[in-house]
Formats: sequence, structure tokens, C-alpha cells
Amino acid sequence: MGSRLKRSTKSIDIVRNEFQMPISQECQYAVRALFELAKREGKRATKIGEIAQAQEIPPRFLENILNHLKGGGFVESVRGKDGGYLLARPARELTVGDIVSFIEGPLSPVECAGGKKKARCSMYGRCVFLSLWKKAEQALEEVYYGTTFRDLVIREADEASASVVDFSI
Repeated sequence: MGSRLKRSTKSIDIVRNEFQMPISQECQYAVRALFELAKREGKRATKIGEIAQAQEIPPRFLENILNHLKGGGFVESVRGKDGGYLLARPARELTVGDIVSFIEGPLSPVECAGGKKKARCSMYGRCVFLSLWKKAEQALEEVYYGTTFRDLVIREADEASASVVDFSI
């Protein structure tokens, strides 16, 4: 019996180490595209190819993502020879949470805690786990909505300057 328990515990550890909250590739690309536009805020419109190359996003996916973000009011497009994309709002006002929830929907780790599908769960209203799921949702919201794209631009600049080695004597 001891070996069975040991095997079971090992399985739990494997599952725990491999768990991740799913953020789709589309959402990751959207966040990276907006980050790139935030880095170029106040400058000319940025072409899709420049964003794609800087953030390693396939251009054909990026075009669709930017059109989707344009429909959500996050980016603006400029036509013509010098055309491209710009942020529709200042980077200091645009949060990662705005984009993640726009692309993915509610930030809840389970459907029943997200508010949309309460009726589907036969345990709703008497589930001991609901408060746990709500805490997890609040933690995600705090991180995502508490991080602006301006914060990320500053963080990248800080990390880049911290990694510069000074060989002067």
C-alpha cells in the first residue's frame, strides 16, 4: 500500500508541475503586438512586417489579430505609403488585462466562477471550491489589469540597461 501511495503522490507532482493557465497563441501575439506598438508610441505608424519581425509573429496571423484589435478600439490603422498601426490609447492607459479579456474572455480559471455558465454546474451555490476559484480569478485580474503596456516598456528598458556590462576601468 505504501508504494501505491508513493506512486500516486508522484503523479500529483507531475500534474502540478505541468499545469498552466491557458493563454492562446492569438492572445500572446496580440499582447506582443501591442507591446511593440507601445515601444514605438509617439512615432510614425508601424508596418505589420516591422511588428512581425520584432516580435517573431507570423505576418499572416498578425494581420488578422491587428484587425481584431482595431475592431476592439485598441489600435488604429493608417493607410498609404507610410501607413501601418498605432495604439488607439496611450500605453499608460492600456493594460494587459484589457487585451487578455478581449481575446480570451473572462479571466476565471473555471467556467462556473466566471459568471457566464453558473447554470451548467449542478454544484453552483453550494460548492466549497467557488471561493478558491474566485481568489484565483482576482489574482489574475490584479496582475493583468495592474500591468500597463507602458510598465512593460519601462521594464524592458530597465532589464536591458541592467544587463549591459561596463568594461571601463
